[in-house]
Amino acid sequence: MGKLTIDELEKKIQNGDIDTVVLAFPDHLGQLIGKRLTGRFFLDNRQTNCCNYLLTIDIEQNPLPGFKLAGWDKGYGDFLMLPDYSTIRELRWQKQAAVIICDLVHENGDPVDAAPRTILQNQLNNLNAGKLEAMMASELEFYLFDNSYDDVAREGYKGLVPSSLKSIDYNILSTGFEDELLRDICNQVSAADIPVESRKGEAGKGQYEIGLLYCTALEMADRHMIYKNGARTIANAYGKSISFMAKYSESDSGSSCHIHISLLNNESGRNVFIDNNDESLFFRHFLGGLNLLASDFFLFFAPTVNSYKRFSSNSFAPTRIAWGYDNRTSSFRIVGSSEGFRIENRLPGADINPYLAFAATIAAGMYGVENKIEPPPLNEGNTYMDETYPKVPDTLKEAAENLNRSVIARSIFGDDVIEHYVAHARIESAAYERNVSPWELKRYFKSV
Repeated sequence: MGKLTIDELEKKIQNGDIDTVVLAFPDHLGQLIGKRLTGRFFLDNRQTNCCNYLLTIDIEQNPLPGFKLAGWDKGYGDFLMLPDYSTIRELRWQKQAAVIICDLVHENGDPVDAAPRTILQNQLNNLNAGKLEAMMASELEFYLFDNSYDDVAREGYKGLVPSSLKSIDYNILSTGFEDELLRDICNQVSAADIPVESRKGEAGKGQYEIGLLYCTALEMADRHMIYKNGARTIANAYGKSISFMAKYSESDSGSSCHIHISLLNNESGRNVFIDNNDESLFFRHFLGGLNLLASDFFLFFAPTVNSYKRFSSNSFAPTRIAWGYDNRTSSFRIVGSSEGFRIENRLPGADINPYLAFAATIAAGMYGVENKIEPPPLNEGNTYMDETYPKVPDTLKEAAENLNRSVIARSIFGDDVIEHYVAHARIESAAYERNVSPWELKRYFKSV
């Protein structure tokens, strides 16, 4: 079990131990998309293709207009899916199956610039040119429900039954009641070479966190995606469901995905945030870039209309762009010491696309380093109450317009990438605004 080389995969297919190879890529929405190939077909072909509409659809798979990348007017051709053989994993939650993460290229071999994995790889290539490597970890929170996914859908997402009826933050007894499932998730993803650090209860009713072990940025993004798919598949086998929505209920806590980051010197292996056991100038400028560009890049930290309902006072989700030492009211919390000294980006929710959120974190920080940006004054108190710091965007629409008019974002990611993701956000925001909600019916049906 775990990671395989291509030679090991070939042998397992030939021996009949693996009969299915899942070729998958991360789409713009943070989903794994692809095909299940028979093992024998994979041995003969080694790659596959997919319709290029897959980066221009909404979350219900409706084709959307107005994209340069693909459309009805362009005939909806194919992308090629090129397997990254360093990502081969044997899966325990799917019988006799392995998964390989793929990169998207056009039929002429050029990378698809708007593909999330390509966007992150471009930022990592820039780091590598400066002999740097990003080490990252994502802390994903989620809610566990006693309803199955099919039951939830049939009931119109009403009658959700959380696995606990009270807050279970750090509570060993209450979290023990669901530990058979949680332990199974941890063991099965660990067996796929996605090492787990810990599992714990969180502040919401039926809310949990499974922490993945720190590693290089691209590897962590791949692990993040496979872990989320595995966790939901395993929960489904138990007749339960897991949701990574940022805010599933008005009355319960939001689900975050805090991102931890430090940068290493490729030659020495040392943490460049530290200089002679003190904070380095590199660290200060990296932090300065994060604070400066957080609002511009916010769409990559909060990608859905639901994301913005998580940001509220006294919720442990930040509402202002600020930084502090071990301060959970700040957007950027500074933690650790010596080689473990790092920045925790507390803006992202559990609904992020990890490739985009990681790329935005790295790009913002490195802009600060390259331009010697000093961070704003340290916040040592309750950031929720300090109006001297800028507010986070209130809506997806606002975040999209921030990104659209950001000259810096366009210079870093390119116009085509920015316009691709702004277009998605605008369409999603407009769809939300047109929707007539149960709240509106209850409030206005009889009274206006």
